[in-house]
Amino acid sequence: MSRSDELILLAVWKLQENAYGASVLDHLQQSTSEEWSIAGVYAPLKRLTRAGLLRSHTGHPTAERGGRRKRMYRLTAKGVQALEHARAEYDAMWRDVSGLAWAP
Repeated sequence: MSRSDELILLAVWKLQENAYGASVLDHLQQSTSEEWSIAGVYAPLKRLTRAGLLRSHTGHPTAERGGRRKRMYRLTAKGVQALEHARAEYDAMWRDVSGLAWAP
């Protein structure tokens, strides 16, 4: 799982019932202070769904979207396990690192 996949899964987890493509994109941009492309979010959402880490369904049509439906996302149990595994790896790698002073 790539770092961006992990961040997308975390965004879906944090947004809970309000996780759809545009809200995930907004959340990522606000949380990372980086520009994310639409394709950089939608393609992974689709791929993570195919991999069984996310589940999606179409929401109700909304007037704000001209009657179009949103594709809503939720983490699956497999997605939660993938995030827990990623976190454990980061924790293990950072254990015993007291500083990052660089000396040439």
